[in-house]
Amino acid sequence: MNSNHLSKRLETVSEHVERGSRLADIGSDHAYLPIYLAKNKIIPYGVVGEVAKGPLSNAVSEIKKEKLLSVLQPRLADGLAAIEPGDNITAITIAGMGGNLITHILESGKEKLKGNEKLILQPNVGEPIVRKWLMVNGYQIKAEQILVDDSHTYEIITAIKASQKMAYSPNELMFGSLLLKEKSPVFKAKWREEIGQRQRVIANMQKASHTDIQKIQRIKVEIKTINEVIKGES
Repeated sequence: MNSNHLSKRLETVSEHVERGSRLADIGSDHAYLPIYLAKNKIIPYGVVGEVAKGPLSNAVSEIKKEKLLSVLQPRLADGLAAIEPGDNITAITIAGMGGNLITHILESGKEKLKGNEKLILQPNVGEPIVRKWLMVNGYQIKAEQILVDDSHTYEIITAIKASQKMAYSPNELMFGSLLLKEKSPVFKAKWREEIGQRQRVIANMQKASHTDIQKIQRIKVEIKTINEVIKGES
């Protein structure tokens, strides 16, 4: 993977960035995503944020190689602290992290969110945590996508500030309100695998000397819910 040929995961993230957006890519690593967007004239300006010097150095090297330092601003900063008032950011991408870290970044940098930014989030795990943060903080989920890349399943969640309070059901938070409507083959395959994982957890727990009956029951309820969803009974 490089800035000319993104992974399927990052290429799909890029498709959610609207032409003309002023982008902040948080946790950019090699800056492949913003470089790709800048080279293809999708973004006229971008902030490349990294919390560690090593990844920032990688990003600077890649940006210089593509002669894009006039378009992309690499900055050493923790999360949304990379954004400055004059940037006039209209899109924020946070990709390739756990849901807990993504929500921590958003919560810690709340003062940087002006309400006109499109949030494009790609958690590796913990998608329900991200959806709950968006709901609690008044964001409407506008698009969701699920894909497989290199044997891993990823979900992309995009959201904008809502004009009214948002309320998602427990199932919508867990599965994704839009993914629930579509129920694609990738979606069903992911949740079948989730059933298998839960069944293995129960089997291991039942072998233990002290069986946690309540936890086993909770997991069985989750399995029942997943089965209902993928069989179309939700």
